[in-house]
Amino acid sequence: MPRAIWKGAISFGLVNVPVNLHSGSSENQLDLDLIDKRDYAPVGYRRVNKRTGKELAAADIVKGYEYSKGRYVVVSEEDMRQANVKATQTVDIFAFVQAAEVPPCYFERPYYLEPGKRGDKGYALLREVLERTGKVGLGSVVLHTRQHLALLIPVERMLLLNTVRYESEIRPRDELKLPGASLDKLGVSRKELEMAERLVEEMSERWDPARYHDTYREDLMARIKAKAKAGKTHELTAAEQPSEPRKTAQVIDLMALLKDSLDKRDTKGGGKQRATRTKARGKKRANASERKQARKRA
Repeated sequence: MPRAIWKGAISFGLVNVPVNLHSGSSENQLDLDLIDKRDYAPVGYRRVNKRTGKELAAADIVKGYEYSKGRYVVVSEEDMRQANVKATQTVDIFAFVQAAEVPPCYFERPYYLEPGKRGDKGYALLREVLERTGKVGLGSVVLHTRQHLALLIPVERMLLLNTVRYESEIRPRDELKLPGASLDKLGVSRKELEMAERLVEEMSERWDPARYHDTYREDLMARIKAKAKAGKTHELTAAEQPSEPRKTAQVIDLMALLKDSLDKRDTKGGGKQRATRTKARGKKRANASERKQARKRA
């Protein structure tokens, strides 16, 4: 685990829990350099003074805020720290909300929290309370000179800090052309709905993120390695023909696709399990019908 981004505390009410904050994600992007296509020489990034045109050393560059045209105030790292010492060292929890109430579009970036010195007891207590109540802490934290809204979420034995977007950062949805809520008006039949539910049941499984990986990046790296091995390091090769035709928008027969999907899963041995679930679902509906009839007779 790399060194902590900062060390501070979780604050809620009069309670302070010492914690260390670590980044919980990485971009994992392919590191591509810019090169000159004429001689394949690397293209560098120059930091120049726009007035003199001379290149600058990193030590000569500072951050400044333009308060009027062409006039700046230098903002140092110490200014950023001293602007609000408490905010830059504290995850300030001001409310607790139900986890299910926060729409996924608000989630931004995860960070790991570990207890700091003498923080184990308070850390474990807060984690357990959130787990038992099904709630998450809502608060604020300053990261990289910007104040974020954040959620404090219990994840197994850990407290996860997830920054969330402000409402002003979420684009409005009222201009989207979305289908109405009435399935009947959209022409969705009861049979199609039942088959879709069966397909979802057949494809349901436990969440296991280790099973999924960036296959595009792997395929691109394999192509790069193959070109290097073949000595094709200075020329582009012709694009290979795709193994499957590119999917295009078209009018679809929804019922046929659902049926084909279910039939395909039957050939993989899922038919027996589906039959068992279907039988159980039918028995459940029958029992519900009997109870309804009994209430009417009463």
